[in-house]
Amino acid sequence: MDITSLLGTSSLVTKETTTPNTIGTQKTSNVFDTILSSAIDNINTTNSYLSDAENAEVSFALGETESTHDLMIALQKASTALQYTVAIRDKFLDAYKEIMQMQI
Repeated sequence: MDITSLLGTSSLVTKETTTPNTIGTQKTSNVFDTILSSAIDNINTTNSYLSDAENAEVSFALGETESTHDLMIALQKASTALQYTVAIRDKFLDAYKEIMQMQI
């Protein structure tokens, strides 16, 4: 279909179809940046919880603290954060595999 005769019109629709869509690319880039930074924050938080749980275990084993309650809270936080991170990783890998299997 030849649209050269439509270039002189002032319709917003025809102008959008004849010019490259840079706004959508920027929006997609911002979404990707947001998702990536969120994933990195999630990994850093998980590492922090795991480190806190390890420190709580060591201090409990050395007899520095006697609170099993605080130890169990730290261990449960670390376990839950790790399970969440692994679940996100698994979903991401499943989505990646599905995208790679798509026919173009």
